[in-house]
Amino acid sequence: MAAPAANGVRALLLAAGSGSRLRPLTDEWPKPLMPIGGRPLLEYWLESLRSVGVQDVLVNVHHHAEQMVRFLDRPCFRGWVSTVHETRPLGTAGTLSANREFFEGGTTLLVHADNWCQCDLGAFMAFHRHRRPEGCPVTMMTFDTPTPETCGIVETDSAGVVIGFHEKVADPPGNHANGAVYLLEPEMLDWLAHRPDVRDFSTEVLPNFVGRIATWHNSGIHRDIGTPDMLALAQQDQAPDPPRGEIDDWSDWFRDHPVHRQVADLTAACEPKR
Repeated sequence: MAAPAANGVRALLLAAGSGSRLRPLTDEWPKPLMPIGGRPLLEYWLESLRSVGVQDVLVNVHHHAEQMVRFLDRPCFRGWVSTVHETRPLGTAGTLSANREFFEGGTTLLVHADNWCQCDLGAFMAFHRHRRPEGCPVTMMTFDTPTPETCGIVETDSAGVVIGFHEKVADPPGNHANGAVYLLEPEMLDWLAHRPDVRDFSTEVLPNFVGRIATWHNSGIHRDIGTPDMLALAQQDQAPDPPRGEIDDWSDWFRDHPVHRQVADLTAACEPKR
């Protein structure tokens, strides 16, 4: 068993997907490293984690694994970010189960890291630690979506506890969507340990905990950049400035990478509107 993390939280960033809806961009470049504001998406997640004191992070890789590992094997990430290469995708729950020893003994932050999200992770963690309703071993981040029929919509009671899921239905009861960012207590890993065939966290795990899932609402930006239109729209968002002193060989190389021109051309073609 791993020693407890300094703040009791370890993170799993799910970054192994192929990004099929973004082809042909993702034929040559991984979705989690798509530039937003000139910087890789995954870099924002890692900086957010570091800013709230998360010092133990695991990133799973599969699609364009060599490019992902090259990005993560940088001086700024060494010693606190690890990678696990999946020769075949294990699924969101499968990855969590396969790396259970990394997370045992504390709270797990589970993140679909191919989403563009600006949120207060510190407030999210504080809510889970101090204010989530009793009996809830998981807190889910939610957000307001302008297109609820295309998302997984969350129905909650007056305390913000999930009482139902509505996955991409024509007339959902609201627009609070599952943000695919979770804080999990060890009970969730224990549940998975007895179900080795479970692969998908959203569809095979969460429905078993309806009535025991707390929610925390993100009022900031939250986008699935998995389509050209949404990736283009994200380019209009105000992205945080990079920390000083973080320029290295990889960032110099990335600055001149053709993916920037490809995303710029895509943005111009989509002409997204807020």
